[in-house]
Amino acid sequence: MDALPQEIFKAYDIRGIVGTTLTAEIVGKIGHALGSEARARKQAAVAVGYDGRLSGPALAAALANGIQKAGIDVIDVGRVTTPMVYFAAYHLATHCGVAVTGSHNPPDYNGLKMVLGDETLSGEAIQKLRSRIEKNDLEHGAGRYSKHDIVQAYFDRISCSDLKLARPMKIAVDCGNGVPGAFAPELYRRLGCEVTELYCEVDGTFPNHHPDPSVPKNLEDLIRTLQSTDAEIGFAFDGDGDRLGVVTKNGSVIYPDRQLMLFAQDVLSRNPGATVIYDVKSTRHLKPWIERHGGRPLLWKTGHSLIKAKIAETGALLAGEMSGHVFFKERWYGFDDALYAGARLLEILSREPDLDAKLHNLPDAISTPELQIKLNEGENYAIIDRLQKTAQFDNPREVITIDGLRVEYADGFGLARASNTTPVVVLRFEADTKAALKRIQTDFRRVILAAKPDAKLPF
Repeated sequence: MDALPQEIFKAYDIRGIVGTTLTAEIVGKIGHALGSEARARKQAAVAVGYDGRLSGPALAAALANGIQKAGIDVIDVGRVTTPMVYFAAYHLATHCGVAVTGSHNPPDYNGLKMVLGDETLSGEAIQKLRSRIEKNDLEHGAGRYSKHDIVQAYFDRISCSDLKLARPMKIAVDCGNGVPGAFAPELYRRLGCEVTELYCEVDGTFPNHHPDPSVPKNLEDLIRTLQSTDAEIGFAFDGDGDRLGVVTKNGSVIYPDRQLMLFAQDVLSRNPGATVIYDVKSTRHLKPWIERHGGRPLLWKTGHSLIKAKIAETGALLAGEMSGHVFFKERWYGFDDALYAGARLLEILSREPDLDAKLHNLPDAISTPELQIKLNEGENYAIIDRLQKTAQFDNPREVITIDGLRVEYADGFGLARASNTTPVVVLRFEADTKAALKRIQTDFRRVILAAKPDAKLPF
């Protein structure tokens, strides 16, 4: 068989370059290992779906074949968003699902996001799959194959549940030619919205812009559309539909950590004392906001599977990441679903007499988007490890090392952490003033260049 590249087994999913580190043969082997692990966990069936990438159907077929070889049934739900695969695991009572998705990576990437027995696989569980393949620790059987269309059940679960808009809204939706384009416009129309569509034709070459709402450049077309139409709010989705970007009528980006403020206020109004989780990239304004609205704030590691595990551990009713993943346990299942998060946001905003005032009056600070230092494979982890052991910062209030280095100062914070999806160090900075932001960045520049003198810094 093809050599098994260790680097595709990431911290919270499997991700590789199609035809190079991720082939149909490799995915078939992973499927066999996954099916074997499912049997060890006393599971019987796995829902399988794929996003809009060109390699999706072939890799999903190889995956299904591998799972069946272990004696586990496969229910093929076809081309859907990643959250719709998670939904299928609940709706079809398989408690297991695999999404074949490259998420926001370049078009030549693809990967697997995996759930077994309602647990999103991460860390050691993903490495165990690799170990099963290498040791030939595989079960054998003949699982059955069937297809199931879960789209209508998914729409009905959202639009026929307790989620109701106080008034019809006019919205613009940019799907960046990712798979959400096949579903988001119809969902919001079912909720009573008038929808202006941008790039909703699913095309795995992503001909217009990349489907990654965390990159401000990818929101420019949506902003122009809001300014030239009567749409009130704009939503942008990533390639597989688990991350939400929001822009306002005046062109402002409501970053996900500030979206989380609205969601927290809403959830806590019904559930005082509930825990709300946010990741290390998020604004430091979240902690006092959550406390003020009667909740318990909890800072945690970045990563969809890591956050979901923490929700299960703590019983949190809401969680969010700066990258755009939002997890509702209240009135939903606890997984990240950008289409559902958009619906919850519309529910909140439809009650507001002045939508822009509500959005723009949220606590804010001067901040950067996610910045990246591009490195060689594995080098990002080595640099962060070195910084955690040796870096000395200038007058920090607190140094948090649960995920990289988040350094809290009296007037802001800086973050450096290793991405778990691509070989980069992710940076983010926030401060009360431009002078403070510059000072914090200077402090980080000093320690990073001490660890890697030839680093090309994006700030």
